[in-house]
Amino acid sequence: MFIAGIDEVGRGPLAGPVVAAAVILPEGYENPEIKDSKKLSPQKRDILAKQIYKDALRWAIASVSPQDIDRFNIREATRIAMAKAAEQVSADLLLIDGNVGIESEVKQRTVIKGDTLYVQISAASIIAKVYRDNLMRRYDLKFPGYNFAQNAGYGTEAHLKAIRELGPCPIHRSTFKGVREFWPSAWTRE
Repeated sequence: MFIAGIDEVGRGPLAGPVVAAAVILPEGYENPEIKDSKKLSPQKRDILAKQIYKDALRWAIASVSPQDIDRFNIREATRIAMAKAAEQVSADLLLIDGNVGIESEVKQRTVIKGDTLYVQISAASIIAKVYRDNLMRRYDLKFPGYNFAQNAGYGTEAHLKAIRELGPCPIHRSTFKGVREFWPSAWTRE
């Protein structure tokens, strides 16, 4: 039986996509270092992500853009990202972190604090976080001034100050508090 752990990162930031990952590990797989990505240093996450890619039977990463987050809302965008990741790994069972299921024909179980209980979910948490952090570093080069490399799009005091001074950039979420107040009315999202 192929069991996929599914987790997401990036629900709370003011900028960037929401990213989900699905990971299927070999039956009986153990690695005590793989745990909730929030409890690991960036360096440790990078090392473990490489190990996960090597050890996983299947893995996938999917994202939903800031524009679609604004269109659907963050909860629905998260469900879409998780469903897209799940679809790519062809699992028999989905273990989904949290308490909200996804649209899928595959049997699924939601697990509150699943990233502390199942190595598959922890692994998904790690690769999603590493992927999103790397993406936000690239956005930092494309949209200087917001310090995305450091804040990953979260609403730090410095990030909020940059939004006030520079205005939002195209990867900001126009419907989120802290951004919408400064969203240029001439901009439209397609």
